[in-house]
Amino acid sequence: MSLAKPTFPAPDHDHSRCAADAMAHAEQVCARRGQKFTPIRRQVLQALLSSHRPLGAYEVIDELAKTMPRPAPITVYRALDFLMENGLVHRIESRNAFLACAHDHDEASMVAFLICDHCGSVGEIPAAPAAPVAQSLTAAARASGFIPKLSVVEIAGTCAHCQKT
Repeated sequence: MSLAKPTFPAPDHDHSRCAADAMAHAEQVCARRGQKFTPIRRQVLQALLSSHRPLGAYEVIDELAKTMPRPAPITVYRALDFLMENGLVHRIESRNAFLACAHDHDEASMVAFLICDHCGSVGEIPAAPAAPVAQSLTAAARASGFIPKLSVVEIAGTCAHCQKT
C-alpha cells in the first residue's frame, strides 16, 4: 500500500503549503456538506494546523490568543466538536488533544495514529478495509449488535526523522 502524502512530513517541508492545502480541503468538505465554515471554526483549525503535533483545547486557546481576543473555552470546544463531526479534526485520546486531518476517509474507516514519543508529531495512516485486524474488529463489533463508525488505533514509538538524529 502506498500513501499519497508522507505519514510524517520532513522537518524542512513547506509547512505553509501543507497548512494551506489542509484548509482548502476543509473548505471543500464544508461546501460539499452544506456546512458553515465560520471564522472561529476556521481559526481553531488554523491553530491546529500550526504544527503536526496534537494540541489540547487550552493550547488552541493560547494559540488563538496570539492574534485575537482570548476566546472562551466553550467557543473553542464547540468549534472542535464541529470539526470532529466533519472529519476535519481527530481527538488523540492518549494525549487528550486534537489533530487536524486532511484525509478523505469515510465514517466506517479504521485509522491508526503513529505518535512519536520524541518529537510529539503524529502521523495518520489508514488501515486497508481488507486488513485482517480491521476486518476482525469490525466483525466482532457487528456480531455484538454494534454498528461501528470511525475506528482509531494509537501507536506510540519513534518516527523515522527522530531515529536519524
